[in-house]
Amino acid sequence: MDFNDTPQEAAFRKEVRAWIDANAPSHLKEHLENSGFGNTNVGDHDIMEVSKAWQKKKAEAGWACLQWPKEYGGRGATPIERVIWSQEEGVYSALSGTFIIGQGMCGPTMMAYASEDHKKRYLPKLASGEEVWCQLFSEPAGGSDLAGLRTKAEKDGDEWVINGQKIWTSGAHYSDYGILITRTDPSVPKHKGLTMFFLSMKTPGIEIRPIKQVNGQSGFNEVYFTDVRIPDHQRLGDVGEGWKVSLTTLMNERLSIGAGMPTGFPEMFELVRAFETVDGPAIKDKALRSKLADWHVKTNGLKYSAARSISALSRGETPGPEASIGKLVAGSTMQDIAQAALDLQGLSGALTDPDHTDAAARFQAMLLRSPATRVEGGTDEILRNIIAERVLGLPGDVRVDKDVAFNEIPTGKAN
Repeated sequence: MDFNDTPQEAAFRKEVRAWIDANAPSHLKEHLENSGFGNTNVGDHDIMEVSKAWQKKKAEAGWACLQWPKEYGGRGATPIERVIWSQEEGVYSALSGTFIIGQGMCGPTMMAYASEDHKKRYLPKLASGEEVWCQLFSEPAGGSDLAGLRTKAEKDGDEWVINGQKIWTSGAHYSDYGILITRTDPSVPKHKGLTMFFLSMKTPGIEIRPIKQVNGQSGFNEVYFTDVRIPDHQRLGDVGEGWKVSLTTLMNERLSIGAGMPTGFPEMFELVRAFETVDGPAIKDKALRSKLADWHVKTNGLKYSAARSISALSRGETPGPEASIGKLVAGSTMQDIAQAALDLQGLSGALTDPDHTDAAARFQAMLLRSPATRVEGGTDEILRNIIAERVLGLPGDVRVDKDVAFNEIPTGKAN
């Protein structure tokens, strides 16, 4: 693969760079450069306010959701042009974190399954950041088994009545809309009785409870549904075809997360070059140099794996199971690097105040947030199964409940 720009790509890059130089919120640059993973630093500014302002400015100039069709708020750009934009946006891309679920996961699902009227109503406002979306999938009783969900949707005339609970829903507390997968037929095997919808998060009967995380933030939420009514025209796909619809979401989720997830290697290399230990410069430590080499190889492997996915997109192909590789490797690498950085810092590694520790406490923020990266978007174990079965072609894992009706699967509860 040739990573050099073609003349057309070079011209596009020049156009992008000029626009960003003229329009980016440069007053936030230093704060953003010192942000830790999962903790975007915008100083005294409100993160939602500045994120929406930057997204709106991009949308008005035609730089939002570049790969989307123009009629849905995009630019109709090629996958390569999207990559060029991401490279040039640099630290300002951190302001897009609020919209990654809606634009990277919900948007493609709506584009594939919503009616044309719904696409024209919801997608442009999603692209501009005017409306924020979330993804209502995981449940407490299901664990890593998404198809084991128990949230019920029952038909009542032209509406569906929803009862149940979701958990680990990122951004539910500030989202305007969400896509929701439910069980509509418990009498068939678990993958066959599911149906997908989208709904307003302000719908009566929805209760959102933020979950306090170890890093002090509350980005994840529990969401309860009590007799929530959704009109049938907000169904995505056919009744009972929710698993098929969810795969569109999940493949785009793993591409969005895996392709954009940092490993922390550049920051670690910068720290090691400047850090002095009692034995001299940290960069001269042989054991640490060996780790740096390993992380460098993994980080470059992720880069080239992402390039393959971009090439597939440029051919019009849908993101495949190989997108799981990026998230699996990036998540564990990030955790290893963050732990090594804190070990290197010694007692100061216990500090979380950016003003009183090395590297502005970026590695502390990274370590506290990194366990979630190995759960969200599919646990490490689920991703390994996907890679083994769908990428490497190995025999499938044993699934004793594969052909059993969902309501006949033992739950461990006394009858």
